[in-house]
Amino acid sequence: MSKSSAQYSQYAQHHSHDHGRSFHRRPAAAAAAAIPLPATDDAYTIVHHGKQVRLGPVVFWIVVGTVVLLGLWSAATATYFAFRDDVLTRLIARQAEMQYAYEDRIAELRAKVDRTTSRQLLDQEQFDQKLDQIMKRQTALESRATALGAMPDVTGSIPRSAPQRGDTAQTTTQGTPKPSPISDTVIFVAPPDREARLESRAPTIMAPPVNQFAKNQGFDNVLVRLTTSLDQVERRQIATLNAVEEGMDSRMRRMRGVVSDLGLNIANLEAAVPRTSMGGPFVPVKLNANAGPFEKQLYRINLTRADMDRLNRTLALVPYRKPVIGEVEFTSGFGVRSDPFLGRPAMHTGLDFRASTGDPVRVTANGKVVSAGWSGGYGRMIEVDHGNGLATRYGHLSEINVKVGEIVKIGQVVGLVGSTGRSTGPHLHYETRIDGEAVDPQKFLRAGVRLSAG
Repeated sequence: MSKSSAQYSQYAQHHSHDHGRSFHRRPAAAAAAAIPLPATDDAYTIVHHGKQVRLGPVVFWIVVGTVVLLGLWSAATATYFAFRDDVLTRLIARQAEMQYAYEDRIAELRAKVDRTTSRQLLDQEQFDQKLDQIMKRQTALESRATALGAMPDVTGSIPRSAPQRGDTAQTTTQGTPKPSPISDTVIFVAPPDREARLESRAPTIMAPPVNQFAKNQGFDNVLVRLTTSLDQVERRQIATLNAVEEGMDSRMRRMRGVVSDLGLNIANLEAAVPRTSMGGPFVPVKLNANAGPFEKQLYRINLTRADMDRLNRTLALVPYRKPVIGEVEFTSGFGVRSDPFLGRPAMHTGLDFRASTGDPVRVTANGKVVSAGWSGGYGRMIEVDHGNGLATRYGHLSEINVKVGEIVKIGQVVGLVGSTGRSTGPHLHYETRIDGEAVDPQKFLRAGVRLSAG
């Protein structure tokens, strides 16, 4: 950078080799044309790599002043920070605090992501557990349904007293119908049942409580619907099982009460039951230690069913059924009456059933024929021994269809109604005897009404 002056530019340059030469003054006009004068007196030129930049004095001093001020500011700042360490410390602490804040925020976001992932995994695990529980429960309910479906008919072996709608064809295809207990529409009304009915143990079916999950959508709602459906199935199964147990217990009480009212010894009756062909290894019945209420109740029902089957086989030897089919009408009862031939008081040892000649007469209990033929005033008569001192007689028959020593079953036709012997018209004379003594057959027929009530 150089500064030019007007006074120097007005004179010709003087060289050393010009000594001894005469100095000639050039004309002023020529000098002025040769060297141009500067526009200003003060100018600054910046030369860099052959390039020149001319700056005016104002711009130059502004630049110089700015540089000086920046230098002074830098020096003052450096001096201030050099002698004031606390400021620098605060700046470093502030920077560290900001860094820690960012790191904490990143850690919080990372923990939030981990919690979300863990919650999703936990929800998935809980869903899998709930689904597994539902599947296990469904399997258990299916096994319970199978157990309920495998249960045999527990209504007993006593058939209906009168054929119902649709039973005609079945009766003709299955053979001769069995006699049923005496109808409760006869003139001899059975005494009221003295045993108390078992209270129903079926739980009250209440509406399932509203589950909070039911308000949600998705899998939780599906699981709630499945659980509700399984609850309904379980309640129906429990109600069915309770009804079966109640019916069986009530029937067992009636059966035992009937045997007791008839004055019979249940042990002697069971001993008189003929043994049937059966066998196999003895496998005791065991109840699992982890069994629930349903399994325990089913276990009790199975035991009761076994007892009832044994008692049914025993009652098959008790003549509490009707010897004729249809509604019963008696022409003469048991006890003292006026003799139809002599008109004098006489003991009538049986019941006279109104019937037509040729109507079938059916045996009222299992037994063995001990008499089949003519027997005085009975006319043609059949006597069947049922064991344990029980026996029945069927008199005034027009025809006998069995032989002495023949084993007869309940409902088997043993003869036809007639008017043989000491009789005034076709009817059936029916007797029930215990140890050879005649007893009122109504006592047994009423027992049949009582059994058929359940």
